[in-house]
Amino acid sequence: MELESLKNEIVTFVERRKGDFCAIADDLFRHPETGLNEVRSSALLTGVLEREGFRVTRGEAGLRTAFRAVCGEGDPVIALIAEMDALPVMGHACGHNVIAAAAVGAAAALRKFLPPDAARIVVLGTPAEEIGVGKVEMIRHGLFDDVSFALMVHPSSRRYVIKEYLGLAKVRFTFFGKPAHAAAYPEEGINALDAVLQTFNAINALRQQLRQDVRVHGIVTEGGIAPNIIPERAAAYFYVRADDLAELERVKGRVIACAEGAATATGCRLQVEDDPRVLAPLKVNRAFSALYSAQLAYLGLQESDAPADKNRGSSDIGNVSQIVPTIHPHVPIGDGIQIHSEEFARATVSEQGRAAVAEGAAALALTAVELVLRPEMREKIRAEFDG
Repeated sequence: MELESLKNEIVTFVERRKGDFCAIADDLFRHPETGLNEVRSSALLTGVLEREGFRVTRGEAGLRTAFRAVCGEGDPVIALIAEMDALPVMGHACGHNVIAAAAVGAAAALRKFLPPDAARIVVLGTPAEEIGVGKVEMIRHGLFDDVSFALMVHPSSRRYVIKEYLGLAKVRFTFFGKPAHAAAYPEEGINALDAVLQTFNAINALRQQLRQDVRVHGIVTEGGIAPNIIPERAAAYFYVRADDLAELERVKGRVIACAEGAATATGCRLQVEDDPRVLAPLKVNRAFSALYSAQLAYLGLQESDAPADKNRGSSDIGNVSQIVPTIHPHVPIGDGIQIHSEEFARATVSEQGRAAVAEGAAALALTAVELVLRPEMREKIRAEFDG
């Protein structure tokens, strides 16, 4: 196979099939489904992949909407990640409809132009990214064990090749007190809501001594039933983020200590639910990222010069990046649009959103072809990952 002619064919194919791939993003936009409820979305994606010639298995990792679609029998094994879940109320305000459509488009191109023995192309349908479940469970069940390289794109206001992500731990606190009439018998009560408020106050004081990369933010999920009843039960839910897992665990321990101190001060009993699904920071692979950058140059596209460590969130793609070389570049859908907003959701099906689907499909497929045909590049990426 001649690399340049193959790349040209892929670009032509993606442009010709752009309408088909954008129809996937449009359909998901019109029928958004939240994490672990992506029944229609998963059925749509697996149906398209089967028609494109992929062998599909559904219900992977014990998740009814997770899937694995495979074509080819060769080595390397290249995984294209298709997220599919939407946000409550806002729908596809994180743009997972674009992610899924681009992954399917890249997969279709690779299925058409790569010989079956050249590589194994795997599309992994990973549900519930927004709640940090899908990829974590799929890793635990071995779905990434044979993967050589993992690729996906994410919509954004800018075209990033490298975008850093923070690790994330989730912890819930439930405080149990004693109810009493708040006016007639206040001395008989133990106020669970006071414990929640003291937890927030303690964490706010803690922020003075946290590293700049650390983020702690939470909400009150339960605060009582009536103003004239001292709350017997109150609860809060916190996210803790940091650049590295060691700092993440250290800060999470201090946040838990804030809740324990609040429980002691108010006389409440505390229940801590420490979610074991910790999201890892993204492990950046610069050789892999440079390979993707070269494909953008081939397509005549300009990267943003915005800092990679600005406006960072978290994602379970970080967990994948810890076990296999991974890239998570961003495709632009509109200048200045903030993620997790209704404006962002609408932008995923705008003309720029459609262009992002085509860009993502082409750039992913071109990167995968380079991996298949250039073993020296695979070795360089792997050496950096292992180093």
